[in-house]
Amino acid sequence: MLSLLRTRRSIRKYQNKPIPEALQKQLKEAVLRAPSSRSLNPWQFVFVQDKELLEKLARCKPHGSVFLQNAPLCVVVCADPAACDVWVEDTSIAGLILHLTAHALGLGSCWIQIRKRICNADMSASEYVKTCLDLPAHLEVEAIISIGYPDEVKKGHPEKNLLYSRIIEK
Repeated sequence: MLSLLRTRRSIRKYQNKPIPEALQKQLKEAVLRAPSSRSLNPWQFVFVQDKELLEKLARCKPHGSVFLQNAPLCVVVCADPAACDVWVEDTSIAGLILHLTAHALGLGSCWIQIRKRICNADMSASEYVKTCLDLPAHLEVEAIISIGYPDEVKKGHPEKNLLYSRIIEK
């Protein structure tokens, strides 16, 4: 497990190569195996491969999402806030599991924060994504995870850069 954490990086450049259904099936299983507080499973995951939709979603906020237009796949991580008081935590854990699974499968991924972000002066990023995907109003969008075969190489962060000063021992 540590080798995954030592080598995983956010990837924003992808090869123009579709993700095979067998790998997508593994990604779907991984997010559905994510732990959830009291097993309430408030989340929903929208797997998007449609190029036109990916291009629309890439415009969900002014910064930090444009690279999505070149990803072959994204997963929109949503939840029903009424279903669980810790839906943010549950969706975040599922998103991290998705990242690690993608990396373990030889894919790259990047988190695109949506919750509490704006699209434009008239609309939140979450509202924009819900409109693009025709999602029910009661859902909130936590993030979009872009996924694809990496078209860039990044080394893992060196151990010397880890913030060991943030660990308190008693």
